[in-house]
Amino acid sequence: MKRMKWIQKKQKNRGFTILEANRVHEREPKLVTVITPVYNAERYLRKTIDSVLKQSLGKDKIDYILVDDGSTDRSRELLLEYSTDHDNIISVFLNKNSGTPGYPRNIAIGLAKSKYITFLDADDWLEPTGLETLAGILEETGDDYVVGKTIKVKENGMSVIAEHESCKDRRSVCPFSIPHMLHHLGPRARMMKTELVKQHEIQFPEMKFAEDKQFFIEVLLHSQTISTTTKPIYYLNRFDNEKTRLTNQTNIMQKTNCNLKVIHYFLTKNLPAHKKKMILNRLYEYDAITRLFTTPHFKKTRLKPVYYYKLGQVLKTTKQLDYEFSEEFLQPLNKQVIQLFREKKYRQLEKLYAWEGNEKIKEVRIIDNLPYKVFSEANLLIRLALFVMVKEDSFREQSYCLQIDVFGDGLESVNDVLIRDTKNGLNEVILPLEITNGSGVVEIPLESLSNLPPSTYSIFIRYQDYLKTNIRRTIAKANRCSDGKREYVFFRTTYGNIGLKIN
Repeated sequence: MKRMKWIQKKQKNRGFTILEANRVHEREPKLVTVITPVYNAERYLRKTIDSVLKQSLGKDKIDYILVDDGSTDRSRELLLEYSTDHDNIISVFLNKNSGTPGYPRNIAIGLAKSKYITFLDADDWLEPTGLETLAGILEETGDDYVVGKTIKVKENGMSVIAEHESCKDRRSVCPFSIPHMLHHLGPRARMMKTELVKQHEIQFPEMKFAEDKQFFIEVLLHSQTISTTTKPIYYLNRFDNEKTRLTNQTNIMQKTNCNLKVIHYFLTKNLPAHKKKMILNRLYEYDAITRLFTTPHFKKTRLKPVYYYKLGQVLKTTKQLDYEFSEEFLQPLNKQVIQLFREKKYRQLEKLYAWEGNEKIKEVRIIDNLPYKVFSEANLLIRLALFVMVKEDSFREQSYCLQIDVFGDGLESVNDVLIRDTKNGLNEVILPLEITNGSGVVEIPLESLSNLPPSTYSIFIRYQDYLKTNIRRTIAKANRCSDGKREYVFFRTTYGNIGLKIN
């Protein structure tokens, strides 16, 4: 009842039209509601909608609510067409643009009657079995929330993002037991109980940016147990990445202002200390530092003092904390950035980022079996979590063997060897690896590579389930071998790491 009153109030204030409203309100509940905000999306909208209509779950189990936010292209014509042809498609037209994807999503949540809800942006698309996979896991476990694999699609290839969400199959775990779980909280590859969202009145804040992270953090805070799956669910469209990158440069200050609102929001909530630290660490380290200073605009602009002023605003919010917030950072580089900023060594900070971005092969120093990157210009040592280097490599009986040394304080967390296509992140091979007293042998049987297509591959050591590090190789000469059908070339990349090319 509260939710419908909220929707009616918004309708009065801003105005929107639900096509065939009587049919919408009288419909029987389905299993899943898919929610898509639409704004000038005609270029990809057919592909997006068709990916829902062709789901293996079946149209009879899916409601699809699309909310057009005042489009000026042909998006509304397409929605009229699909709504006429498909009973499970519900189109909502806003009278004017709201300026935020949060408001259209909130309208759709208010209209949702299904057991579960999921989100799909108007230029992305779903794996044909995606909804069946997610809904099946929730039906099996009774969990509040599930998330699977997202594949980012660009003109030069595909890659897997947010691997903590899909590196392994987990069932009925606490969301805060997964490191990085609060990172990469876009509206993709995730499904949740509709009742959970409505019962706790979780809404997207009506902001231009950062609305999704606040919403999904709230969902995770109220989720008792969640699941993750390794199966592909969602394709994130980044074909127009150049335009998006330029927009991000322009809006970085607006984004930081929105992030500040989210920081203030969670600072005022009465949360358990460990959960609050995880949330704030994501907002401080990832949003206020990493994103603020790694934009191309920061490197080029003469208005760097504006960036420092903005970071200063962020750091003012940390004064009410009863702990040193930078001690919670996951990346040692970010701790160094905060120290330089506090000491007002801005020029060194700028040089540090330039070195981090431009120096391809960085000097690594081992001190007491711990690895450090050396930023010699400022005489700084920056810890690495893990560093792997080749002692010797050779072919032995149709296998490529690497003798490696591994340095770091988490050697027990090393999982395996990952060989992944640089053009298509779905093409990969995982091989076992054991580390004893800081040493190990990587054995890559050529037979294990036989199903991989010709391409160039990166070779990683994977640790803590999903984190990856390359294998440093000092020898420039490539090693070549053939199985009679194809040639395998193990070579040193421009970054000094070992790579594989299959011809």
